[in-house]
Amino acid sequence: MKKTVNIEESTARSMYKTASPEWKLALEETFGKEFFTGKITDRIKTYEDASLELEEQPIVESIFKSLSFTTDEINYRKLKTITKALNEGWVPDWTNSNQAKWYPYFRLSSGAFVFDDTYYDYSDAKAGDGSRLCFPSDELATYAGKQFADIYKGFMF
Repeated sequence: MKKTVNIEESTARSMYKTASPEWKLALEETFGKEFFTGKITDRIKTYEDASLELEEQPIVESIFKSLSFTTDEINYRKLKTITKALNEGWVPDWTNSNQAKWYPYFRLSSGAFVFDDTYYDYSDAKAGDGSRLCFPSDELATYAGKQFADIYKGFMF
């Protein structure tokens, strides 16, 4: 007797991380191996993608605004979701002074808000740097800064 199981993509990714070798093989045969081994930056292009990756409901801005959340507070919550998804379980260890923590850096240029570069620090957690919004690599910080510049702008201004 054959039975069919419907699995959401985000659930399959979540299950894959801790699955037995046999179950991983079954998931790979169903979704394709590249589905599980692809880069996180290929999967996270929007805030909604990040929410889906974490199996969270995206923020409904009108509801948050009706609860007196400001635009910067809403964007900060979005950036925390995006950062968590892109970091794939990595959490900065603020007690480890040898661990680099990367974050995007922005500037105003001719009145425009633009991604400028990334920067890292080993142990500082400065309020102006958005220390909760850091990444384990320059590559991820650069990607986040470029891909989500509008959300960063909404958070900072």
